[in-house]
Amino acid sequence: MNQLPIFLNLRGQACLVVGGGDVAARKVELLREAGANVTVVAPQLCTRLQTLVNEHAIAYHPQPYRVDDLAGHWLIIAATNNEAVNRQIASDAQHRKIFCNVVDRPELCTFTMPSIINRDPVTVAVATGGASPVLARLLRARLETLIPANYGRLAHLLKSFRERVKQRFPDTHQRRRFWEHALQGPIAEWVFNGHERAAQEALEAQLNAPEAVTQGGEVYLVGAGPGDPDLLTFRALRLMQQADVVLYDRLVAPEILALCRRDAERIYVGKHRALHAMRQEDINQTLVTLAQQGRRVLRLKGGDPFIFGRGGEEIETLSELGIPFQVVPGITAASGCANYAGIPLTHRDYAQSVVFVTGQLKDGTVDLSWTGLIQPRQTIVVYMGLAALEQICAGLIQHGLHANTPAALIEHGTMPTQRVFTGTVATLTNVIANEDVKAPTLLIVGDVVQLHHKLAWFAPHATTQASAS
Repeated sequence: MNQLPIFLNLRGQACLVVGGGDVAARKVELLREAGANVTVVAPQLCTRLQTLVNEHAIAYHPQPYRVDDLAGHWLIIAATNNEAVNRQIASDAQHRKIFCNVVDRPELCTFTMPSIINRDPVTVAVATGGASPVLARLLRARLETLIPANYGRLAHLLKSFRERVKQRFPDTHQRRRFWEHALQGPIAEWVFNGHERAAQEALEAQLNAPEAVTQGGEVYLVGAGPGDPDLLTFRALRLMQQADVVLYDRLVAPEILALCRRDAERIYVGKHRALHAMRQEDINQTLVTLAQQGRRVLRLKGGDPFIFGRGGEEIETLSELGIPFQVVPGITAASGCANYAGIPLTHRDYAQSVVFVTGQLKDGTVDLSWTGLIQPRQTIVVYMGLAALEQICAGLIQHGLHANTPAALIEHGTMPTQRVFTGTVATLTNVIANEDVKAPTLLIVGDVVQLHHKLAWFAPHATTQASAS
C-alpha cells in the first residue's frame, strides 16, 4: 500500500485553491461539499467560480500566487496551467508541512483526490495513487451500480440504534454478530425499497430477542478457486469478510487470503507431498473446537471443496456433531486452468466425456483405473500429478493409449505466473526436463489439447511445445 487512505474532517477549515479554471472549480465544489471554507487565488476566474464569488460562497484574491497565500490554510490544491507555479506551490507547502495536491502531478502531491461514491453519510473512495485517474473513475462507475442510493438512509437507521446495541452487547464479537445478522437479512432490502418503518421494527425485534443471533458458531467451507481472485463467487467473498478465523491450505493464493476480514485469525493447514502442516483429522477437530467456541470459521480451500479437497470428510464430522455449516462451491482447477489455457474439456469434434483423477503417489506408485481412463473421445484430467508425471504417461501408453495423444501440463493455472507445456504423452516429460516446474500443476490428456494454440487467450508466458517423436 503506497498511500494511506484517510477521510479528513474539513468542516469549517480554511482550504486554498490556486487557479481559476474549470479544473479548479471542480476541486472547489468538492471542498465545499465537505464543508470547507474555500479561498481561491487566481488572476481570473471561470464562470462557475465567478458565480460562487458573487454568491459569497467562497473568498477570492484576484492576483497571481504568492507564498504568503498559504498562511492559515489546512490544505492546498494547485490547479493552475503553469507548471512552474504548481511546482513552487508544492515546494512551499511541503516546507510548511501543509497537505498539498497538484492536479495531474502525483509525484508532487502529499495527498491525492479519489473518485467518490457519495451515499451520505456513507462515502466510498477509489484511488490509484495518481497512477490512473481514468481507471479510478471506471471503478467508481462500476461500484455506483452495486451500491443503492438508499445506503445513506440505512446508515442513518443503524446509527440511531448504535448506542442501544452497544449497551445491550458489551462484547465486540456479539455486537459484530448482531450487526452482520441485521445487514445480511431483509432489513437492508426494506430500507433500499423505501420501507424504513418495517426495517426499524425488525431491527427493534432483533434487539429485544438477540439469543439466536449471538449464540453458537458456524463453519463456512468455501472453494477459493484455482488462483485468480476474480473467480471467487459473491457468497465466498461475503463469508470471507465475516469469518472470525480462517483455516487455509497451500493452494489458496495470497491475493485471495488478503480478501478475508483483516482482523480474522489465520491458521495455515496446508499439505505438501509427504509434509503436512496439520493432519486431516486434526483439521476436522479444529473446525469443531472453534465452532463450539461460538466462532464463525472459514475453511478456505483451493479449487472446489468437493473435488479432491476432502471437504466431504470435514463436513461429515460437523454434521455428526450438529454444528451448522455452509458449503460454497469454487471453480475447480480442471475448469479454471483448462479455460485459461484455451483447452475445452469437451468438444463436439474431439471429446464427449471428461474424467478427473488424482495422480498422487502412494508407496512410490500410481494406482489408477487405467481401463476406465483410456476410452474413445474422452479427456483425462489429472490433479496433483507432477511428481508422478513420467509414470502416469508411461502407464497410459502401456495400457493402450496412443503415444501421440496430445497432452498439456498447466503450471499455476489462472495466475500471472501461468505456463502451459504441450506435447504428447510420449514427449511431455522431455519438454519439462530442463524447466523448473512447480506445483500446483494440472495434466490434461486428450485430443482437445490440439485446440490450445488456436484458443489460448490468457498467455502471460510463452507456451513450450515438445517435438513430436
